Amino acid sequence: MKIRPFYIPVLSFLLLLSSSHKNNAKAQEIGKDGSVETAKPNSDYKPAFVGQTRIKAVKTSTPYTVEILSKALGKPWGIINLPDGRFLITDKRGYMNVVSTDGKQISKIEGFPKVDDKGQGGMLDIALDPDFKTNNLIYFSFSEPYEKGNHTAVAKGMLSPDLKNISEVKVIFRATPTYDGDKHYGSRLAFDKEGNLFVSTGERSDKQTRVYAQRTDNYLGKILKITKDGKPAPGNPFIGKAGFKPEIYAYGIRNPQGLAIDPNGNLWDVEMGPRGGDEINLIQAGKNYGWGDVTYGIEYSGEKINNGTTQKAGTEQPVYYWDPVISPSGVTFYTGNIDEWKGNLFIGCLSGEHINRIVMKDNKVVGEERLLADQKERFRDVLNGADGNLYGITDSGKLYKISKK
Repeated sequence: MKIRPFYIPVLSFLLLLSSSHKNNAKAQEIGKDGSVETAKPNSDYKPAFVGQTRIKAVKTSTPYTVEILSKALGKPWGIINLPDGRFLITDKRGYMNVVSTDGKQISKIEGFPKVDDKGQGGMLDIALDPDFKTNNLIYFSFSEPYEKGNHTAVAKGMLSPDLKNISEVKVIFRATPTYDGDKHYGSRLAFDKEGNLFVSTGERSDKQTRVYAQRTDNYLGKILKITKDGKPAPGNPFIGKAGFKPEIYAYGIRNPQGLAIDPNGNLWDVEMGPRGGDEINLIQAGKNYGWGDVTYGIEYSGEKINNGTTQKAGTEQPVYYWDPVISPSGVTFYTGNIDEWKGNLFIGCLSGEHINRIVMKDNKVVGEERLLADQKERFRDVLNGADGNLYGITDSGKLYKISKK
């Protein structure tokens, strides 16, 4: 597919985006409380501790450049790097694209199983096998149609040397029960250093499925940990415990479209709440993260959830929450070329229409910044690029590159 070159108006626009500290500040509004949030919360709930929400705003001082490498990605959902620096980007309509480092060449990979791409479903996340350089295996998640419903499935397959086809596709895990819905698949993937795969699953949104997040006899509303063959990972907290699926690593999760391992090896989930209550959680083995018993959000109707319970014994508090929501999707920890960003958590935001930068110290949030808010884009995923740059993909089909100036 040939991409039209950007001419002078777009170049001028990008020069404006190639901002210094002064111009960067214009893209972020500051509330009366000194945070990045200027809107009122949906509820009068109080945080469990200082700094759990509406932390002080920070501003990047390092000059950086923002470029739009492509506007032709279709409906991207997940993005990773191949070993040679090219991008592997899923398209929720049911396939993947290989995209050149400059965004100008896009080639489709064929051979994937059928997906149910209604609503929030489709071809979702992507991860390379830790031994990809020798075996060409990839792992991907998708909403798999089954009988009259669908579920989040994880499959693996081998890419052809020319990256045009996938073969030997095998579904290794299915997050049952199957349900006739089109929301809250969760579906992020992350390999740990031992080569086991973390999988996030949503509770499928509706009130009748919400209860599954607290129940442990199923795979909805969970963080799962499986081997490369889809078996329970050795050391999982509930292996051999009655009433628990052995693949469960943590539970009480709503819609976790963000999952990442930080430079210290800690697992983090970033998940969507209802009206308010988007969360950042430090995921620990065997813990219950509260949904649908505990939340800082309210129903879309305005009613309280579980009588407004925000804290409950036996459940974990979020490290951070937002009210109103930003609709966090893909996340990444930055290790690139901008020193002040190193170790920061970056979050692609949908309804929030920005990339969120979270500064943490000792696993607590100490600062927040909203980047690229002037773009008015729904950022679906972000990537800590192998070249030291930050990348983002949007629901409108764009590929963004953010680099040190």
